[in-house]
Amino acid sequence: MHTKTLLAHKKFWLGLAVLWTSLIAVLCLVSFKKLPTVNLSEADKYVHSIFHLVFTLLWFGYLRLNTSKPIIKAFFLSLCYGILIEIMQEAFTQTRQADLKDVAANSLGAFIAVLVVWLGQKYFRKSN
Repeated sequence: MHTKTLLAHKKFWLGLAVLWTSLIAVLCLVSFKKLPTVNLSEADKYVHSIFHLVFTLLWFGYLRLNTSKPIIKAFFLSLCYGILIEIMQEAFTQTRQADLKDVAANSLGAFIAVLVVWLGQKYFRKSN
């Protein structure tokens, strides 16, 4: 791959990953008390899982271009970021609190992303 093309890909993936990371921070740290609520038990846990599934995939997209073991690094980045957000919710907000179930949901989403990447790599390796 040409250096110019590789640099464009790196910027693309980095931009998406940073944008998604910022979106997670805003949505997890800002109060949305005035928005309507969803009457689905533990609905926010599904949201946390999806947030971190996408987070892990986007950071994998960036890290695979310039590091070894990118999915492992993306997985641990997701775990650490999820824990950091929970700490920030407890320390810096009055309407949110840290929740270990959120950390578990974040971890599940990141783990599903690892499985998606692993299965994708396994499938595409066989078909080539």
